[in-house]
Amino acid sequence: MTNNLLHFKSEDLVRDELRNLLGLANPANDLSGVGQQKTFNQLGIKDKSCSNLKPDGWFLPKNVNDVAIVCETKNSNESCEKNSSQIEKYINAALTKYNKVIGIIYNGIDVIIYKNNERIQTNNEVFPKEYYFKLFETNIIDKQKIYALSKKINDCLHIKFGIKNLYHRMVFTACALVATKEGAILAKGMDYNDFHNSILNQINKSLQEHRRKNEKLQLLADIYAQIQMNSPDNRSAIDDFIAWIKEISEYVTSDNWNGEDVMGIFFNEFNRYKAKSENGQIFTPDHITSFMYRLIHCNKDDRILDATCGSGAFLVKAMCNMIKEAGGVNTKKANEIKENQLFGIEWDKEIFALACANMLIHKDGKTNLEQLDTRGQAACDWIRSKNISKVLMNPPYERKYGCMQIVENVLNNVPAHTECAFILPDKKLEKDYTDKKYGNTLLKNHTLKKIIKLPENLFFGVGVTTSIFVFESGVPQNNKSIQGFYIEDDGLETVKNQGRQDIKNKWQEIEDKWIKIIENPVCKEAICNNIQSIEPTEHLSYQMPEKPFEIYEEDFIKTMMDYEMFKRGIDVKEFGNALLAKALYSSDITTDGETVNISLKTGNTDE
Repeated sequence: MTNNLLHFKSEDLVRDELRNLLGLANPANDLSGVGQQKTFNQLGIKDKSCSNLKPDGWFLPKNVNDVAIVCETKNSNESCEKNSSQIEKYINAALTKYNKVIGIIYNGIDVIIYKNNERIQTNNEVFPKEYYFKLFETNIIDKQKIYALSKKINDCLHIKFGIKNLYHRMVFTACALVATKEGAILAKGMDYNDFHNSILNQINKSLQEHRRKNEKLQLLADIYAQIQMNSPDNRSAIDDFIAWIKEISEYVTSDNWNGEDVMGIFFNEFNRYKAKSENGQIFTPDHITSFMYRLIHCNKDDRILDATCGSGAFLVKAMCNMIKEAGGVNTKKANEIKENQLFGIEWDKEIFALACANMLIHKDGKTNLEQLDTRGQAACDWIRSKNISKVLMNPPYERKYGCMQIVENVLNNVPAHTECAFILPDKKLEKDYTDKKYGNTLLKNHTLKKIIKLPENLFFGVGVTTSIFVFESGVPQNNKSIQGFYIEDDGLETVKNQGRQDIKNKWQEIEDKWIKIIENPVCKEAICNNIQSIEPTEHLSYQMPEKPFEIYEEDFIKTMMDYEMFKRGIDVKEFGNALLAKALYSSDITTDGETVNISLKTGNTDE
């Protein structure tokens, strides 16, 4: 009892605490206050049902299109949950005047937040009122603008500056973005040395704190310092580059960021100068990272691994989603997520540098990134030490890069019952299943639960079709059936020189539909032909239906004639060429409207 009294907070104390946390004191132009001093009627809200009620706190701007806040407080012994009906009355009253209302009930320990009439997930903390204003902002990033700017930047670096190496162009751009975000002075009229050194100095300065956590982040600055330009004195090109970097930085560092993989966007544009990535890298499309996060039930408490992280697409998307679930970037949980819940491995130094840059661009530099070979024992030991709870990966597909060795090493070194999702070529498991080193042991130790075949044209221009393979680690298959699904269309369309994009905003609805179907294959939406049960003793891939056998009269006549000429010793090719020449050059050709008439001339012939 004594301990409870020591921690007891009266309602007056809770009310004062809420005022300070929200920042309600002395607003310049808005009606604000705490303390049950005025009724809703006196505050200008003429709702009869609440006209005599007095809120414990309020923020009621003069502009009715702005966000209003109404509050209810209780002492620390009273439950927020049991008193939620009161704040709901306040919200409904405020909604008679305002379109956007935040409702808060607080007892000094717990807090419940409403956005209009919708209760929203929080991290049990109260933030300044500006945080709640942003809950009504539309989270839209202008991807089309980012693509256009990426093209301009890439053309500038490749053509005007003469940087031929794809990854060097990407690293150079990424470093410029990091430096801009961290406050580097980049201005028009700079010569190349000032421009180059301003970026390098800012990166080194920004990395000082993060290097204590991860010394390998220094690779970013080291690779940047090695990049050489053929035409460094092109002042107009430098001016253009600086302007474009500043413009794109406003998009990728804005509060509307939704976990888009900036390096992936760059790659889609930059990669059109190459037929294929040199290192087996195929960067994961942004909409698929979102889908896979939901597919294996990731949440803010997970410890997520990508052991071939490339530019960091899965980690960036996971970080974004987890922080949103935690209540936003200003929560204690957000720092915990960044520091202790995201784990990435990348072997290629230049790609590793891109992953570091991507995390730094997206408000984090402390993610656990390691430059290791996932085929080796050191990486296995590192994975085993991290207590991973979910795996999201798109490993390099070719056998020479150790695709299946990577998959097995990950499955063998995460805890049992971990959900692991890998993007692999459709037939990868079947092709390698006869390989005693990998295939014969994989399903003896782990369960393949789901195969989700992705659209045939997902990786535009790469020439490979893929599926998501969802495993449960540490549990033998024991011939359990595998659920198969085929997402035939993702709604994306090909944009010239810019890859496939969701220009008609179709994907979100498609994603929601398929998540629902995969969770419950017997639901109403699942009545379609794109679901099947796969027996692991027969197949380890989604089985596309065979096209029905068809034969046409033309095919029958051609086969019959070919056989007759074969019996008579006539060369089909020579006969065809001679017949074509006779038809074209020894005939009368006339036209009748849209019809072309060919009439062979009569007379002696050697044919």
